[in-house]
Amino acid sequence: MAEAHWETLLRISEEYHDLNGSAFQVLHTPPSALEFSRLVHISRPVLIKEFHVPAHSAWTNEYLIHQMGDRNVSVAVTPNGRADAIAADEQGKLYFVEPHVQQMTMAELLSKLSSSWVRPSEASGEAFYLQSQNGNMYTGNELEPGNEACPSEFEPLRKDVPSEIDWCCEAMGKHPDAVNLWIGDSKSTTSIHSDPYENIYTVIRGAKHFTLLPPTDGCFMEERSYSHATYARDSPSSPLTILPSPNPTPPVRWSSISDPHLPNNLPSVAHPIHITVEAGEALYLPAGWWHHVRQSGDITIALNWWYDIEMRGMTWVWLSFLRGIGDEVPAANWQEDDNDAET
Repeated sequence: MAEAHWETLLRISEEYHDLNGSAFQVLHTPPSALEFSRLVHISRPVLIKEFHVPAHSAWTNEYLIHQMGDRNVSVAVTPNGRADAIAADEQGKLYFVEPHVQQMTMAELLSKLSSSWVRPSEASGEAFYLQSQNGNMYTGNELEPGNEACPSEFEPLRKDVPSEIDWCCEAMGKHPDAVNLWIGDSKSTTSIHSDPYENIYTVIRGAKHFTLLPPTDGCFMEERSYSHATYARDSPSSPLTILPSPNPTPPVRWSSISDPHLPNNLPSVAHPIHITVEAGEALYLPAGWWHHVRQSGDITIALNWWYDIEMRGMTWVWLSFLRGIGDEVPAANWQEDDNDAET
């Protein structure tokens, strides 16, 4: 990255933090459409208390197993709980690795998650996480007037999940692009990344622990280009290994920072915000905000509604500029900034 560009991004980050700090707003009830439109305009995370959908009271293990019956669902499997993350193969080469996807019933998934908590000696070393992220509850296309409903692995659970949030839709003038279901346990984490969506994320069971950074810290995320790979196994009983994707699979630009919630894992110039979302609460996560997610509880269940970013105007141009697209920050910059902070 050119020194002048780097200095500009550093100054923007510092000025944004000086104006906003690391505080976040807490609402004790969900906002009105007008209130939410103002929050979107400010574009900072908000913790929303007393956010309830039918799933909050209905989704026990017994209910989920009964409703889903023998239907198979797609579950991400990794050796370490780090799906869609940077990992090294046996030769030490780094890849962006997507999870192995395995079909199983809801009963099988919940049993695997419960055994790791209740009977650790019986638990597999692998991590299982329902995280398909493809609008597995609802897709945006089917929510448009006149369109037919799309098939869903979770059709029996749809009655417990609203297809949209009224105050979001009214404020943004659009339907969600996707509604997703997430089921996992503390083995699984989500590596730090940003999304081009306005995100409403609610916890049904357990708790989610977010480490958030504003778009103005995007240049500190040490993004690099990595070859693409997936976890795979030779047979149902064999261990997972990294399988490089065939050419011409394009490389993936991804943050090289792992575990940003731990001390000293982020550059000293970054400004993290830590928010825990408990069952019955929701997080408004603005588009472009970087986030790393951990979870706690024997079984953690969450839902989220993704609303497309407004591509008109300066928003997308601004977010791309803040990431330093096309640039790689020399490691020397971190050392120079640390020295400056000490003087």
